[in-house]
Amino acid sequence: MGSYPGAAGGKSVTAWALYLATGAFAGLLAGLLGVGGGLIIVPVLTFIFEAQHFPHEQVIHLALGTSLASILFTSLASVRAHHAHGAVDWSTVKTIAPGILVGTFVGSLVASRLPTAFLKIFFVCFLFYAATQMLLNFRPRPSRQLPGRGGMFAAGNIIGGVSAFVGIGGGSLSVPFMTWCNVSMHRAIATSAAIGFPIAAAGALGYVTGGQGTTTLPWSLGYVYLPALAGLVAASVPMAPLGARLAHRLPVAKLKKIFALLLYILGIRMLASLL
Repeated sequence: MGSYPGAAGGKSVTAWALYLATGAFAGLLAGLLGVGGGLIIVPVLTFIFEAQHFPHEQVIHLALGTSLASILFTSLASVRAHHAHGAVDWSTVKTIAPGILVGTFVGSLVASRLPTAFLKIFFVCFLFYAATQMLLNFRPRPSRQLPGRGGMFAAGNIIGGVSAFVGIGGGSLSVPFMTWCNVSMHRAIATSAAIGFPIAAAGALGYVTGGQGTTTLPWSLGYVYLPALAGLVAASVPMAPLGARLAHRLPVAKLKKIFALLLYILGIRMLASLL
């Protein structure tokens, strides 16, 4: 495979096809299972970038930054659909957003300066957590109410910071947090989709800023690789609504268990690449 799309003929086409396929799969799963595409996008982009012989020390950073940038676009479609059903709690979004913005931006700046091995291990640990959460259908027992502004700022810092380290929209963290605070599952999922936009915005900006002067790849904006971003967005945005429609016809509970196993496989594959 060529070093980057546009480098040479058929190899360039192969790279574009892989970006489109990754976006389509991630978008379909996001709509079908209600999970963030970043859990798929980050490991798959890592494998693609490694096959393209991108600088080894920048591969995971580029995957994380590009994933967050793609969520900017996909989250808008998701939020629009949830808002149309009146399911988004905008007061919660407004309260937690300052902590989200600060935590994600600072987290992405820190992550952009950390070594590849650490970020890969951190991502794999989170991937195993998310897979186990999905496999066991774990939901924290509602035992309290949403905290005040200070507590929400702290929660936003944690959710945003971890999301920046793993390149996701934060649903694996914000949904359990809100259900623990007596928010209904339906409303928590919808509100989490809205929270995903400031996470993506601050995270993408952090990786763009943190990658300035670091990567010499053509067509990159800091640690956001624009050809991959274009392919992901072009395929994921139209596929997410299709996945949402299929969710009413397919056995989602069983599919979640299959997806959890896929996450375990991806995690093991990423660990193997470190050895």
